[in-house]
Amino acid sequence: MTPTTGRRIFQVIDGNKKFVGDGFDVTSPMPGPRIRQLSPFLLIDHTGPMPVAPTEAPLGTPPHPHRGFETVTVVYEGHLAHRDTAGHSGTLGPGDVQWMTAGAGLLHEERHEPEFARRGGTLELLQLWVNVPAQDKMAPPRYQNIQAQDIPEVATADGRGRIRVVSGTYEGVAGPAETFSPITLLDVHLPAGTETTISLPADYNVGIYVVKGAITMHGNRPAATKQLVVFGWDLPEVHLTATEDAVLLVLAGAPIEEPLATYGPFVMNTNRELVQAIADFESGGMGQFPEDK
Repeated sequence: MTPTTGRRIFQVIDGNKKFVGDGFDVTSPMPGPRIRQLSPFLLIDHTGPMPVAPTEAPLGTPPHPHRGFETVTVVYEGHLAHRDTAGHSGTLGPGDVQWMTAGAGLLHEERHEPEFARRGGTLELLQLWVNVPAQDKMAPPRYQNIQAQDIPEVATADGRGRIRVVSGTYEGVAGPAETFSPITLLDVHLPAGTETTISLPADYNVGIYVVKGAITMHGNRPAATKQLVVFGWDLPEVHLTATEDAVLLVLAGAPIEEPLATYGPFVMNTNRELVQAIADFESGGMGQFPEDK
């Protein structure tokens, strides 16, 4: 029997639909009214699952700038290609995670991987925007391309479900991603009927995004595909039951309690810093790709 008490549930949020670039059909449950309760997380973009028709010209997003935060991309189906003006490039397939630090600024481009684009298929991925402390906003850009086989797993108590530890430490298992502030990111896969308890520090902000399937929390509160659950800080435990086969992304971290100033692709602490970011981008200070020089 699933316990009926646990970490307080603030809200269950549905996402808004949008299209990003020419290749990403997206649902976004944040930013929204609970963004303060999910710091350091700023944004969730869930692409797909969507069909990709075969083409010789990969679709995606053209080069665009970022400064002052990180993007984290988790791929569930399909293949994605990345490049940026800091000299990083890579491809992502099912189970892989990309953790990109924009830092002082760069341009990057994300498109369907060329071979995947040629054959077509189904694409599904999740991208997070993650804030960093003020002291790290102008750090050098960094690129962590984390392969599926390098992400350790923890089994649920009944041995039926699996929890992939992307960052932070969970049940004594450390994830491979390096972060600027304490963040525990878990990719959770639960067969229908699985009951489990996720335990995280009570002072962390915690959210659970349902990538697919359905769950109940604390025995009576449901959430389903493409809904975000925002929790409070009173207790460490979240008690879950998968009422269907479910994939969840658990977002947990110490809040960054600093001023937040945002404008499009820039996340800083003051408006003055935003003005400087815009000026640096417009003057070419965030780099150029070779074909644009």
